Amino acid sequence: MNFLKLEEMDLERKRVLVRVDYNVPIKNGMVEDDTRLKATVPTINFLLEKNCKIILMSHLGRPAKLLKKGKSFEEIKKELTLKPVARDLSEILGVDVVFAENSIGLDNVDTNTPEGDVVLLENVQFNKGEKKNDDEYAKKLASLADIYVNDGFGQNHREYATFCAITKFLPSCAGLLVEKEVNQLSKLLNPERPFAFIVAGAKADKIGALKVLANKADKILIAGVLANTFLKAKGVDIGASKFDEETFNVAKEIIDLAGNKLKFPKDFVVGDKFESDANTQTVAADKIPEKWMSMDIGLGTISQYKDDLNDAKTVFWAGPLGVFEMEKFSKGTKEIGEFLGSLGVTVIAGGGDTAAAINTFNLTNKLTHVSTGGGASLEFIEKEGKLPGLVALEEAYNKSKEQ
Repeated sequence: MNFLKLEEMDLERKRVLVRVDYNVPIKNGMVEDDTRLKATVPTINFLLEKNCKIILMSHLGRPAKLLKKGKSFEEIKKELTLKPVARDLSEILGVDVVFAENSIGLDNVDTNTPEGDVVLLENVQFNKGEKKNDDEYAKKLASLADIYVNDGFGQNHREYATFCAITKFLPSCAGLLVEKEVNQLSKLLNPERPFAFIVAGAKADKIGALKVLANKADKILIAGVLANTFLKAKGVDIGASKFDEETFNVAKEIIDLAGNKLKFPKDFVVGDKFESDANTQTVAADKIPEKWMSMDIGLGTISQYKDDLNDAKTVFWAGPLGVFEMEKFSKGTKEIGEFLGSLGVTVIAGGGDTAAAINTFNLTNKLTHVSTGGGASLEFIEKEGKLPGLVALEEAYNKSKEQ
């Protein structure tokens, strides 16, 4: 895709509005995982070196969902404020990040941003205009700056005002993180073969990409809740294992579509409850006892999947292979992750849970790229790179070339 890059912009002493993805887990007022914050540091430092005033925008959680549940705006503000993020980012950057606490309201934007080299606006989804991709909302935000930078890759698959409408009102470019993500994920659009896809985890958001990759990949290794769904669709008794009803019928369709490319677990580590102190045993995939549930792939599957991956030249890994957060059920994810790191080939991982597992097992530096976007990385493949936020950047690029 064509888009302007930071290095092509006249940035010296400009006010720059940067869309980041700081949708991070917060517990007791503290950021639990600051991976996404650290990922934006190169762009922020680049702008600081150009003496820019940086105004950061992000969302956190789902304010609209809480409003529908009857929570007051004040309650939601307390629950989903970005204030803890500003504190954490200050420590990471070593500079003061000023938090503009009252900058975003339900129907208003305070255009008087506080003084400071780096300012973080309040949760952009506090305003109804964000998810509506509203031009007037975007125009108010645009009035804060001279230039817009999209560095929030993890949300580029959303048609939101701070990704799409905003590009109509300001010269727009990609940040260093977005540029890196696009360059790395583009390797999956025309991969060096054999190309293997590991699709696992608990979420059902991988089906669209799986349909596309059923044609593109040479091997597709299934694990996690997705494996349970597929096995159930094949008529296998999965005991009390979790599966996704919404994708059940699509699973049948993909089984027909992908045929022998699909690789399923031959055995599981099962537990009698979804707890870290569960009783465990290893059983064949079709011999899960009643009321027991699959929690990890077994040793036989680990060995089988290593054989399947051994000749791969490109691997895309989306989703942990078991409940890695519980030590008893972490072996499959850890061993396959370490094996991927030893192959010396292109290995790209996508997804928040996958990234968390990779961090847990210290694998980040052993893989080619760990994407900051789960749904975004999957949709990038599914839509051949044409995510709404990136399309908006491309349209801004074309417009700039016409002028």
